[in-house]
Amino acid sequence: MILVATRKGAWLYHGDAKRKTWRVDGPHFLGHIINHLVLDPRDGRTLLAAASTGHLGPTLFRSTNLGRTWKESEKPPAFAKALNGHSGRAVNHTFWLTPGHASEPGIWYAGTSPQGLFRSEDGGITWAPFSSINDDPQYREWMGSEQDGTPDGPKLHSILVDPRDPAHLYFAMSGGGVHESVDGGATWKPLVKGMEVVAGFDPDDIGFHDPHCVRLCPSEPDRLYQQNHCGIYRIDRPSDTWVRIGKKMPKRVGDVGFPMVVHPRDAKTVWVFPMDGGTVWPRTSPNGLACVYVTRNGGKTWKRLESGLPEDQAWWTVKRQAMTADAQENIGLYFGTTSGELWMSRNEGDRWSCIARHLPEIYSVETAEIR
Repeated sequence: MILVATRKGAWLYHGDAKRKTWRVDGPHFLGHIINHLVLDPRDGRTLLAAASTGHLGPTLFRSTNLGRTWKESEKPPAFAKALNGHSGRAVNHTFWLTPGHASEPGIWYAGTSPQGLFRSEDGGITWAPFSSINDDPQYREWMGSEQDGTPDGPKLHSILVDPRDPAHLYFAMSGGGVHESVDGGATWKPLVKGMEVVAGFDPDDIGFHDPHCVRLCPSEPDRLYQQNHCGIYRIDRPSDTWVRIGKKMPKRVGDVGFPMVVHPRDAKTVWVFPMDGGTVWPRTSPNGLACVYVTRNGGKTWKRLESGLPEDQAWWTVKRQAMTADAQENIGLYFGTTSGELWMSRNEGDRWSCIARHLPEIYSVETAEIR
């Protein structure tokens, strides 16, 4: 199943065993902003949708029957009331959802805009601030103001749980860097060494670091990849230094983009969707030529994958949550564009086909196995 969240609602695409035909289920929440839609892999049936609605504002919806019915969370993510003399914050929207560790059913994590980290212990029914970072003075300084963030608001994203240890966590902030906890969120440390920042700014200031998307390799959890505002990176723990592997990309393409997709069983293979990083504003396919790039050796070399994609005039933007993979024997890849097209490849990017056109602006694409 493909889960598609858009500027005006959500759609579910149910595929056959060969992923050749797709049954459309939707729209759900027509007219409302859906930032992220995720199926709980631990039960294979519970869906959570991060929504911004006209009447309810930022909230979350939960379905335990694959979207036939939805129920709003009783207590969506909300910042704690500010102490006297301190400025308070309000959640604009929940941006990122991550199911907890396989050994912790019911645990979910959420990242918000402006940057906030929240956790649910009852399957998404109620949420509470998680750890101390939401109000920590140092973290608040690194988060910056709302004007310092991305055009649609600064975000906490890429919440990662080590499959070997539920107490080992990562998250990233745009802006505000990458951070790690090894004690279940009791304490956090920045993990930005080796990452570059925009020319003229101080890389020692955590607030200037802008990771767009960080992924952990499920087959080798000590390896993480990152699509950053300033390139493509890899880190192999316990090293504390990111290595810019995007320098091997063709110079005419560059290594700027938003999404990052890792192979579920091969830590050397990762896919990216490059975008024009010549200046800060385009963020569309370079020269209107849509393409995916793959490395199968950890970033030493990259290969262009464009068969089936438009040959010109494809000024696409693919957001950081809008590209993903399934876990079939021949890996399926999927991405959605801000122009409302949903594309897939059944053979790891060698050939692409369009599943849907004319959807609203696509915010996220996820896949799920139904049990």
